[in-house]
Amino acid sequence: MAAQSFLSESLLGWSIFTFILLVILAFCWVYIRKFQSRQESEVVSTITAICALAIALITSALLPVDIFLVSFMKYPNGTYKEWAANNETRGQIEDTVLYGYYTLYSFILFCVFLWIPFVYFYYEERDDDNVNKCSVRMHLYSSTHSAVTCLDAVAFVPLEAPPGQNSTQWEKVQYLFEELGSSHGLPALSFSISSLTLIGMLAVITYTAYGMSVLPLNLIKGTRSVVYERLENTEDIDDVEHQIEKLKSKCNDGRPLSSRDRHNLQELEGKLQVLRRKGRHLEIAERNCCTKVGSALRPFKILLGIFFILVALLFTVALFISNLDKALHSAGISSGFIIFGTNLTNPLNELLLALQPVFPLDYILITVITMYFVVTSMAGIRNMGIWFFWIRLYKIRPKKTRPQALLFLCMILLLIVLHTSYMIYSLAPQYVMYGSQKYLVQMPSAGPTSGNATLGTTRICDAEAPEDQCTVTRSYLFLHKFWFFSTIYYFGNWAFIGAFLIGLVVSCCRGKKSVIEGEVEADDSDLSDDEYLTHPSP
Repeated sequence: MAAQSFLSESLLGWSIFTFILLVILAFCWVYIRKFQSRQESEVVSTITAICALAIALITSALLPVDIFLVSFMKYPNGTYKEWAANNETRGQIEDTVLYGYYTLYSFILFCVFLWIPFVYFYYEERDDDNVNKCSVRMHLYSSTHSAVTCLDAVAFVPLEAPPGQNSTQWEKVQYLFEELGSSHGLPALSFSISSLTLIGMLAVITYTAYGMSVLPLNLIKGTRSVVYERLENTEDIDDVEHQIEKLKSKCNDGRPLSSRDRHNLQELEGKLQVLRRKGRHLEIAERNCCTKVGSALRPFKILLGIFFILVALLFTVALFISNLDKALHSAGISSGFIIFGTNLTNPLNELLLALQPVFPLDYILITVITMYFVVTSMAGIRNMGIWFFWIRLYKIRPKKTRPQALLFLCMILLLIVLHTSYMIYSLAPQYVMYGSQKYLVQMPSAGPTSGNATLGTTRICDAEAPEDQCTVTRSYLFLHKFWFFSTIYYFGNWAFIGAFLIGLVVSCCRGKKSVIEGEVEADDSDLSDDEYLTHPSP
């Protein structure tokens, strides 16, 4: 019966996983196609962006699965289920989750270091007629990534020589995989991932923190009236045309315009061209049924925006309390500010623990939290664009985003997903470490007639629980292998709180967005504008 129950539950789990995977792939295809420029679309870059975005979303969903599996092994009374009572069975499940982390994190390393850069340079050079220049760049790129590959290979070299000097190549490869599956492979992969997570931390501070403020406030404030925008745009067109006529009137008597007047005339003609394109877009937006539906759903957007801003404030408060707890009760920098358990009341951690008796509310909430970070990160990247310090590299706009920008977007999301696990651990440390597990504690029975009788009580798993009674999530093991990374993440959480508050002030001070925000820019070509008018985005 126990084996049949485990088999049926496993089949159900695989069915749900397959359905979620199909939903993720469909979402990635729609999202990339929504922002992709039809004029500059390219098959290889499109497939790469879709696959990289899917890997990011699947990896972000691994943490809730990890927490669910360690919690699903036990009954609410603290005893192990029949199929999980054997240590060997629990070890197989834990190894499966561990291999899942190995696989997905290896895919992320492959995408960030090799696949996405290769496609990026390939797209940059595919129209270049100078073969020697292309060869030099590809050679430099190959040399750089060969060095990175060697560094990664050194990190995964087995600590001990394989037994037997006359081993075949297959036996050596098999031994390498066995070493990676043992405890030696975990620190190596943790170090590689933690190094990349530092870059992801910077992306979280920059994009996620801003997205958590700009997304809800944009929903609450809404967009400007399309009728008012058309009227204002018409007035601007009349004003620019009047200035152009005034400049041209200076040469009615045959005298040429000065260099300053010619420069001003050229700028005004470019501005007039942009305003006319904007007018055509506004005219389409006014007739678009999606604009009318959006106006009808305005109350729902306001409620959704209020909900998102409350969630963002809850996350900020929980993160502040968690960091304050580490500052007060940890051993300091030398220990990576690591603490076991919680000493201060963390609202989000307490909420997850309170939802445990009502299956599956706690798992739904942790999944929503994970997806919330991904969605706000995507909103932050879309609103800010791709920046290198103070230089803006690319803009993310519907139907007009270049393939290089989409590749950068997916790479940033991959890095953000790496840091998301630590962010969620900081928000709810006890729950992320043990899930909803409980364990039995034998207490002496009270009363004069009880004798040596004991009474079993259940407690929520924490750092004081016996090792064989509570299973730690695999994610926790990845996060706390190196104290110096934990120290940097700790200070990164403070920077995240500061960035969120600054972004909140900036978003509050900004006015409403245009109904055609990002659709018309001065550097757009007429061909791209005609393409949009032929296939307008909703």
